[in-house]
Amino acid sequence: MYRIVIADDHGLYRRGLRLALTAGIPGIEIFDAACFDAVIALLEEQASIDLAILDLNMPGLFDQGILGDVLSAYPNTRFAIVSADDSRAEILKALSIGLHGYIVKSQRDDEVVLAVNEILAGRIYVPALLSRTSARSGSHPPLPPEESPPRRHVGPANLSRLTLRQTQVLKLMADGYSNKEIARNLRIAEATTKIHAAAVLRELGARNRTEAAVLLRGWLSKNVG
Repeated sequence: MYRIVIADDHGLYRRGLRLALTAGIPGIEIFDAACFDAVIALLEEQASIDLAILDLNMPGLFDQGILGDVLSAYPNTRFAIVSADDSRAEILKALSIGLHGYIVKSQRDDEVVLAVNEILAGRIYVPALLSRTSARSGSHPPLPPEESPPRRHVGPANLSRLTLRQTQVLKLMADGYSNKEIARNLRIAEATTKIHAAAVLRELGARNRTEAAVLLRGWLSKNVG
């Protein structure tokens, strides 16, 4: 029996995808997640997850780079993106970091079931529309290397995008706690702590933990008290 996580902040889409998969793949067990925290918690708590289907726009998942840390921490789980964006660049970008498939939200139910079956069988799935686009356009130059995200100044907009768990991790990072100490304090695995810490650094545009702490303290000194 396969165990699948459907992660999307839109409950209606999660329910629709659950119905399509349970109808098309008998005997599967499905878990729902509305944010990145919930995905990581499920991966950590459950004995094994065969496939996690992730919406890039859900809270706490800021870009595809974060997924590289998740793939490294959970090598026995396969990961796929589900997105409304059907651009060739985004699909190839997702596959280039090691994801196992890319599902477009506009695809029919039978196409999505086929995609999930392909990924569970150990293959890499790309939607047929990518092949059609490539055939029409001919050869394509390689995608340019991904640039580092621009540095950001921490403020309400950045902090509000952090999930509850990421905020907890940030505060402990600012207090000088190591990953092991944060994991012990929050009762989570050290690998999970590293994933949340990496997500925090990316969202704040900080180069390291010290810089993240300085940014947080600077913002707090201006806005609290």
